[in-house]
Amino acid sequence: MLLMKELRDARRRFRLLSLYQRFEHIVVLFLTALIAVVIVAALWTLSLKILFGLVLSGSLDPSDYSAFQAVFGMILTVIIALEFKKSLLVLAERRDIIIQIRSVVMIALLAVCRKVIILDLTETDALHILAFAAAILALGIVCWLIGNLDQRTR
Repeated sequence: MLLMKELRDARRRFRLLSLYQRFEHIVVLFLTALIAVVIVAALWTLSLKILFGLVLSGSLDPSDYSAFQAVFGMILTVIIALEFKKSLLVLAERRDIIIQIRSVVMIALLAVCRKVIILDLTETDALHILAFAAAILALGIVCWLIGNLDQRTR
């Protein structure tokens, strides 16, 4: 019954939208469905690589840093895709702009952190590491500022 009520409410809200807003809403729903397919495929690939590539082949060595880098990189890729899908749903719900901005900043922060985790320190120069640190610091400051702004507006 709850699902039927939600569908009725969604149809009612959809009728109130302008033609462009309806188009935008349909595009967002389509992108959400595509991202969901990508997430399922990435999760399936991650599961197969962990199960067959590491566990069953016996190559899961706790001292092998590159194997854990690869696994954590794949896990963070799935998390980034989930966060991206969530940001599309926030856009579809037409929530406050602060929530939309926070979502985009969190995706960027996750992407930079993923890159830092899978970074091979033996092949990376200090300037690149400094650039990643500056990007993380800047995104952290933006996240903090958005949180303060959100608290003030409530």
